[in-house]
Amino acid sequence: MDRINVPPAGPMDLRLSLLEMGCSGRFELITHPVPDQPLAPQSTLPHGLPPTCLSLETEVEKQFLRDAAWLPIHDTDFAFQKFLKVTQREVNVNSLIHCSPSALHSGVSVVRDPTTGMLLDFTEVLLENTSLSAKNSLSFQRQPGPPAESLRGSNTNYPFLPGGMEELTLEQIKKKSELEEEIDFENDLLRVPPGLKAGMDFTDKEAKIAKAEVNLMSLLSTLDITDLQPEAEEKEESKGSEEAPKLPRTNSLEDLGVKDVVSSPAPSEKGNNDKSKPKENPEENKKWAIPVNISAPCDDFYKRIPNPAFKWPFELDVFQKQAVLLLEAHDSVFVAAHTSAGKTVVAEYAIALSQKHMTRTIYTSPIKALSNQKFRDFKQTFGDVGLLTGDVQLSPESSCLIMTTEILRSMLYNGSEVIRDLEWVIFDEVHYINDAERGVVWEEVLIMLPDHVSIILLSATVPNALEFSEWIGRIKKKHIYVISTMKRPVPLEHYLYTGNSTKTQKEMFLLVDPTGNFLTKGYYAAIDAKKERTSKHAQSFGAKGTSHNTSASQDRSVWLTLLHFLSQRQQTPVVAFTFSRTRCDDNARSLDSMDMTTSIEKAEIHSFFQKSVSRLRGADRQLPQILLMRDLLKRGVAVHHSGILPILKEVIEMLFSRGLVKVLFATETFAMGVNMPARTVVFDSIRKHDGTGFRNLLPGEYIQMAGRAGRRGLDATGTVIILCKAGVHEMGDLHVMMLGKPTTLQSQFRLTYTMILNLLRVEALRVTDMMRRSFSENHRDTQASESRISQLKKTLSSLPPLDNEGQLSDMLPYYHTVTELRTTTEALQRAILESVNGLKALSVGRVVVVNNKQHLNALGVILQVSNDSVNRTFTALAICEKGNEEEEGKGNNNSFPHLYNTALFIPEGPCSHTVQKLKLQDISAITVKTLKVIPDRIIDNYSKRQQPRFRLDPPGQAISTTTQELLRLAEANPRGMAALDPVNDLQLKSVDVVEDTMRLRVLRDGLREFNCIHSPTFAEQFARVQDRMGVQEELDRLLFLVSDQSLFLLPEYHQRIKVLQSLQYVDSSGAVQLKGRVACQISSHELLLTELLFENVLSPLAPEESAALLSCLVFTQKTQVEPHITNTLQEGIDRVLSVAKRIGELQRECEIPQTAEEFVGQFKFGLTEVVYCWARGMPFAEIALLTDVQEGTVVRCIQRLDEVLKEVRQAARIVGDSVLGSKMEKASLAIRRDIVFTASLYTH
Repeated sequence: MDRINVPPAGPMDLRLSLLEMGCSGRFELITHPVPDQPLAPQSTLPHGLPPTCLSLETEVEKQFLRDAAWLPIHDTDFAFQKFLKVTQREVNVNSLIHCSPSALHSGVSVVRDPTTGMLLDFTEVLLENTSLSAKNSLSFQRQPGPPAESLRGSNTNYPFLPGGMEELTLEQIKKKSELEEEIDFENDLLRVPPGLKAGMDFTDKEAKIAKAEVNLMSLLSTLDITDLQPEAEEKEESKGSEEAPKLPRTNSLEDLGVKDVVSSPAPSEKGNNDKSKPKENPEENKKWAIPVNISAPCDDFYKRIPNPAFKWPFELDVFQKQAVLLLEAHDSVFVAAHTSAGKTVVAEYAIALSQKHMTRTIYTSPIKALSNQKFRDFKQTFGDVGLLTGDVQLSPESSCLIMTTEILRSMLYNGSEVIRDLEWVIFDEVHYINDAERGVVWEEVLIMLPDHVSIILLSATVPNALEFSEWIGRIKKKHIYVISTMKRPVPLEHYLYTGNSTKTQKEMFLLVDPTGNFLTKGYYAAIDAKKERTSKHAQSFGAKGTSHNTSASQDRSVWLTLLHFLSQRQQTPVVAFTFSRTRCDDNARSLDSMDMTTSIEKAEIHSFFQKSVSRLRGADRQLPQILLMRDLLKRGVAVHHSGILPILKEVIEMLFSRGLVKVLFATETFAMGVNMPARTVVFDSIRKHDGTGFRNLLPGEYIQMAGRAGRRGLDATGTVIILCKAGVHEMGDLHVMMLGKPTTLQSQFRLTYTMILNLLRVEALRVTDMMRRSFSENHRDTQASESRISQLKKTLSSLPPLDNEGQLSDMLPYYHTVTELRTTTEALQRAILESVNGLKALSVGRVVVVNNKQHLNALGVILQVSNDSVNRTFTALAICEKGNEEEEGKGNNNSFPHLYNTALFIPEGPCSHTVQKLKLQDISAITVKTLKVIPDRIIDNYSKRQQPRFRLDPPGQAISTTTQELLRLAEANPRGMAALDPVNDLQLKSVDVVEDTMRLRVLRDGLREFNCIHSPTFAEQFARVQDRMGVQEELDRLLFLVSDQSLFLLPEYHQRIKVLQSLQYVDSSGAVQLKGRVACQISSHELLLTELLFENVLSPLAPEESAALLSCLVFTQKTQVEPHITNTLQEGIDRVLSVAKRIGELQRECEIPQTAEEFVGQFKFGLTEVVYCWARGMPFAEIALLTDVQEGTVVRCIQRLDEVLKEVRQAARIVGDSVLGSKMEKASLAIRRDIVFTASLYTH
């Protein structure tokens, strides 16, 4: 504050003054003035008056008038210009430069006395990697990001370096760089900088010097050649110059790092290098998956682990002990075992270990319900457990986090800080990788996990556990120990049940006993029991193909009979698997006369139900589904499927696990992971609809569901019953289903736009790397190929040089022509054989021209044709020289003389014959002639004369006649016989055959033009060319296989990049643009959502309308009810459909196989009205009446919609559209209420 100048004291002023004493709040009255001062000072403090409150006027003036930084500069308004002149606006350029302080490059380290530990001194140490941050590095050395992003990461972060994709250390780079060619700063300079379209031309315009052409072959041969020939080596030694092989310049360090460059051995080793084989790379023959023997008992378990991290109240099985030992050694394991075999033990031990080590564990599960249950179980066991699902986040700082796999994927892509402390990731139910929709997520996560994280995979029994683990081990470069057990703790008995009334209620027939033997006796007994009941009338007309459908009343009687029978035998609780939701509901409702609970149980059920439902709002407690379920539950009956409200499902699960639900009608989802074993499992039918049509259950599905029978520690065996309602199922079907192999793990890897964009925004990760490491590319054994490539290169360099002077100058073109001729001929032969007419022509008695190692253009006649359609063979009699009957074959057929020389073979001496089995490729032409032959006689006579004692017998009459006939034909047509033409004679009119026939003619005529045939050394040189080209072709094939070009998904990747470029998500050099950054935020339907954002489709809509519109992204079912909606919403829907159509058509243009109709068809607007009314506050009971979709499905959709709204809110923030962001927030708040968002019972 400025000092206030007080006017001098006048005669009217009293000579009094107040003096403040310090800052204690005491005042003194001064009456004796000091001379020369009008008034005494007002304080003993030296700084003048204490500041009073600033006046608002000066504040406003200072902020808005003096400092006009907030006013626009580019305003041409006259008054504004005048104002700028009045206010002296001080320009402060430095305020524009915002520079974050650079990180300290050194720190202080303590020097201690090594014996006493006393502090001696402090020294300054330089810190490495201080400039690394989450925005520029994949390394764990980078500094942690802001705390707000520590859990989920941010979509501008780099992920951490995935394990198995190793960065090169500085030392390695230095080592490599000596072998790299020096960059020549005068020649071969780039004109156009990478990433720019145009560049500069620095060439000297006058001087034009022709440069020598570089041949690709010469480049290949300079690379990687170690085994020089001995003669060459001596010359080399005399020169004494050792040249390291040159490396081609590459675009990335990876290309250098992958191929181990073998430098030439030092001169001292030269002598022994020839003899000693080069030592193979130890990694080449490594097996990554190691099966663990679980048959041997694990005796020294307690010796090896004296104080385990976790103790169980029961003795562990052998496989569990083996797993625990491996976990203690920090190894990765794959445990494949039946449900209820006790795989959870492995997970629990890992969690306990990580708590002991102060690290973290992530437990991922495929289903949200399963995550909730595991949260409850682990929370009771360990206490320190958190849960992350799409809509719930509970204690995320815990050492054990339970989440769905999708969330772990986004944490990995977004570089979450949790990954730093991670020791274990446990994948439960890994066989979910077979899921067509979501299987790819597991593969992405497995590929993206960093090196220090060990992996625990828990799965149902799968046949190819070893192959799968080998893949993981190879991409992660670590051993995976495979523990696979087929043992069931509670063995199963499988029965067929044919009863349907009180009289027949005991008709239950054992089909598979606990040891796994299939009893046909039981099967036939079931058929007889069923037959007795069919009316005499039906029997007399024979079986009329059993229909799979039965009426509701029949069903009801079967169920009543069965459940009555089971409750008598105390076989409850029962899970009845029914593959249709309506069937579940109908069956449960039809049991209105059954009452399976005692009065004490009724009271317990009632109190538990009331307590759980008390968390709902008043009106929600009266929902029809809840009232119906309450009545059913009191009688011990329940229903569990996706149409049931989530809170009811949880009530049912909890009551079931307590043994209070006696009969549970459930769909297949109940068997997926939900650990709720029963005494008995009943299959209502063994056929299910899988989205395309009806089919029998697969063995894997059957085992998964049947495995729910038998509670460990309670039942000696579990009972599985298959109902035979309409008729007994086929025995073959039953056998396959019960004892067949479960489904193998197969890759469902596919490219998604989110994955491509997430990898493109990080330069160090390439999408091709991800594709190369996917399970679908598992067949590529790159290391074996690499070693084979270097062998082939050595072989190639050691082959003698080609002589292509003079006459032999057209040897290579000749070789290529002959090769093409050979492939064309083979293709034609295949076509002939696959055709009906071709096979007719190649029948007994047909004269053919034979060419193989033994024969050259010899005539033969067909005696027999084999029935094997795959490798069909023809037994034929062919003429040959006397003395050449044996099959050794002296001639080398490598030069294919018959391709250009059609002259038939005529023996010089006496004519002999041989009977052989010919393959198709031995028959080079089918002639127009046929002979009458007696095949059996010829073959018998020939085989008799092959025995030593009959060897010298003269040939039989049949053979001599045939041989003479063939010889006569050959002599009559020495230039070659007329052959059947595939097109004209055999009537093969397909385009390929016609083209091949024409090409053959051209090639045959062309062969006569070559000079090299006439050279005296032709045969020898041709053999050389063949050897060399054989090696070269294999080398090219392997080089192609190792390269990215052979990736199965590469074409699709280019198509998708094309789509992203034309929508401007990435630019032409692959850099991610703003639209791409937005799409990274969104997990599904990313293109559509991003386009809607950028086209402002959501802006004109109210919050509840935008929520209703976006429901099309999460709702997947068909509905019969037409929704009634507002006009603005209808316009919104039309715009969404037009955008979707545009994207679909663009994808078609870029050759993606999905049609535009399919793309548009996946967005279903059946729930728009429901969501709209819900967001406007309508109670749930009224909403349920608006649609035919079941309540549970509606709730699940609204929950998933909330996740979409969150994503759109994030995306709107990136774009800078704060209005849309707050609108999404409002929409989210509007739908998050009442029964839809009641917290799970498991999490409380």
